Amino acid sequence: MKSHFLGVLRRVHNQSFSEQIYRDTKRWLRYGKIKTGYSGTRVQRRVPINISHPSYATTGVPPMPREEIPLYDESDLKGIKESSEFARYILDFATELVVPGMKTDSLDHLVHEEIIRLGGYPSPLNYMGFPKSICTSVNNVVCHGIPDNRELESTDMINVDVTVYYNGYHGDTSRTVALPEVDDAGHRLIATAETALHAGVSVCGPGVPLSAIGNAVQDVVDLAGFTICKSFLGHGIGDDFHTMPDVLPFRNSDHTLMQEGMVFTIEPAVNEGVETMQILDDQWTAVTTDGLRSAQFEHTIAITSSGYEVLTEGSKHPEVPAT
Repeated sequence: MKSHFLGVLRRVHNQSFSEQIYRDTKRWLRYGKIKTGYSGTRVQRRVPINISHPSYATTGVPPMPREEIPLYDESDLKGIKESSEFARYILDFATELVVPGMKTDSLDHLVHEEIIRLGGYPSPLNYMGFPKSICTSVNNVVCHGIPDNRELESTDMINVDVTVYYNGYHGDTSRTVALPEVDDAGHRLIATAETALHAGVSVCGPGVPLSAIGNAVQDVVDLAGFTICKSFLGHGIGDDFHTMPDVLPFRNSDHTLMQEGMVFTIEPAVNEGVETMQILDDQWTAVTTDGLRSAQFEHTIAITSSGYEVLTEGSKHPEVPAT
């Protein structure tokens, strides 16, 4: 999930939760409602009490975001890597289930059950009221798509965004996949988004400004003739789902230097047409304003003494907890 709500989080504490989120989100994004949106069940999936829950699991209100960028030690990084590899395993599990006729709500159910079977908590569940365990963003949905009862079609492309909370840490990753009859233009959009992510990752290292990530991403996207949705950013992650730094996936002048111990996501959303988007009246789903498609890939990255490590590159799940 993306960090466009970080500014909102700083204002929701001690205020009416759902109304304030919606009001502040609309103001921050400068978009109103349109008529279509989520159609499906709002019944919240359950997580056994013996599984570690993040602080917002019951209330829906995340902790106040840190003002400083956290620097994690070796013990923290080990935990974040475990949760990140768990998330990657779940992403692989999920995308293998993507076939024509699959309902995204059914996909969410299967993923939810696999996460809790292995002792994890699906981080999106009840984060600021989000009703499901993963995000499924189809075709013109940029991100934060809520799984619903629509069946996937053979011409669809879908981004599956997975975050897992395990042993006190979050790991976050996403991928866009094409169903069997997606056209060549769709495949090129997906390939560009993946290449742009890798370009952003490749420039990471201690002493490098964060702006280098967005600049590298922008170069790839510009060359391909697509645009980057500037409303959504990468974010710090670790013991909190979203924290500092903001990681802009487009050309910018952020002079903040990467340091050993930083952990953050890189997650450019690449649009087929214009860069702008709208939030639907479900208060979550972001769609392109021109109705054209969007594609996205995401990794969780740790800055090391000599460069970087892609924490979501490896796929590994924990042992099934003893019953």
